[in-house]
Amino acid sequence: MLRKEQAAQTEAELKAAAVRVFERAGYLNTKITDITAEAGRATGSFYKHFASKEALLEALLADVLAEGDASAGMAGHGTDFRDRDAVRWHVAAFWSAYRRHHVVMLALQQAALVSGTFAERSRDMLAPDLGHIVEHLSDLDLPGDPLVCASLFGTTISAFATNWLSANRPDLGRELSDDEAIDTLTDFLHAGLGGRPSRPGPP
Repeated sequence: MLRKEQAAQTEAELKAAAVRVFERAGYLNTKITDITAEAGRATGSFYKHFASKEALLEALLADVLAEGDASAGMAGHGTDFRDRDAVRWHVAAFWSAYRRHHVVMLALQQAALVSGTFAERSRDMLAPDLGHIVEHLSDLDLPGDPLVCASLFGTTISAFATNWLSANRPDLGRELSDDEAIDTLTDFLHAGLGGRPSRPGPP
């Protein structure tokens, strides 16, 4: 049991160290030796837990997805996207997760750019979440195929969050509160997917 606890602690320390280095140097510029030095571990210890830097990133993505699965059981999780509140719950959940894990999100984008194999693997890992959104769209009069619309849903939120929450984003000229971002995204997506906005727009 002690050995398992020590192994779990080392793995957690390597993950945390990787996130810190990714934030400073970017995923593509980070070497495994940078991660182990940050964690205060021998380089050989890395390979006892991860086969590669990509495998570590997959583990970080798995942690983010597990956190999302746990949040699905929380109050307010509606399943009918005709209801604006159901859409807002999902937008808010993604926005909050992106804010907490923006370094991992950016690393995933960078890794997918240079490795088609990693891009395919990450899409496979994200497929259940995409299917989750497809199910929620089943009662809407959609503008296109449910899978395509679900992809648009996720891609729109992700791209918007990247622009506004990334530490490396360009200066967009103003601040954006979480509530404004979430409500704007919610109305945009709810209307675009066939819903009707439930709050009045600007005069």
